[in-house]
Amino acid sequence: MNWELYSFVVRSKKRKKILLSLKSQKIPTQIASEVKSSVSHVSRTLGEFVEKGIAKCLTPKQKVGRIYSLTKEGKEIQEKLK
Repeated sequence: MNWELYSFVVRSKKRKKILLSLKSQKIPTQIASEVKSSVSHVSRTLGEFVEKGIAKCLTPKQKVGRIYSLTKEGKEIQEKLK
């Protein structure tokens, strides 16, 4: 468990909600409607997650409707949050 990444997620209620909503592969629009947040905020957070190795984009060449899922590290953080 990377405790710095865990701390990064739990410092923000929105990041925590977004991480917990990624139980399966989803697009930002689906996540935004689940966590009651804007698509732009969700997309920015997912970008941070990808940068930090918490999530990965499964369709990086697409401009719209990119699909995201958690990495092994992201799943460990998700389990700890439950």
